[in-house]
Amino acid sequence: MMAETNPEFDFRGINHLALVCKDMAKTVEFYRDILGMPLIKTLELPGGRGQHFFFDVGNGDSIAFFWFNNARPGVPGVSAPQALPGEGDFTSAHGSMNHIAINVAADKFDEYCTRLAEKGVKVSGVLNHDDSDTNLAEELHPGVFVRSIYFFDPDGICLEFAAWTKEFDDSDVAHDPMQADGTRREGLITGRTPATAA
Repeated sequence: MMAETNPEFDFRGINHLALVCKDMAKTVEFYRDILGMPLIKTLELPGGRGQHFFFDVGNGDSIAFFWFNNARPGVPGVSAPQALPGEGDFTSAHGSMNHIAINVAADKFDEYCTRLAEKGVKVSGVLNHDDSDTNLAEELHPGVFVRSIYFFDPDGICLEFAAWTKEFDDSDVAHDPMQADGTRREGLITGRTPATAA
């Protein structure tokens, strides 16, 4: 990926993403024992309200889970996607977390896909994302920018193994964003140079 400089804050990546699980024991079995993420910190919440566990996802980043003794169940299609990409409706509600993409090396991607299946994890097909009309390519080509495979954890949280396959440049930022009313905010991205975009 092309490195950009943030003139406002010296961010160092994601410290942790905090999610909510139904069963912390199953969460530990999945993230530690199946995906191999080291469990690096566990907390009991004050007043018997629950637990907070942290898993190392590499590069100093963590995925954390709360278990609350009074949490409400998730609603597929609202709090998370109903289906994996390429297999059904992948939409989720405003403010929801749609999925977590875990960065993997491109040269390990196929091996890791096979390893997940061998561990009994139901995975999507491999999706080669490009800039075509479908955003997908059946075969690898120079325009494919990331390869993905998707799967659910025990709580229906959608996870992705993602492998970048190209360096980004200015041509990769080329679409004006949509607004809440379904109209495009013309000129917010396109027609601006990096020097005037700040």
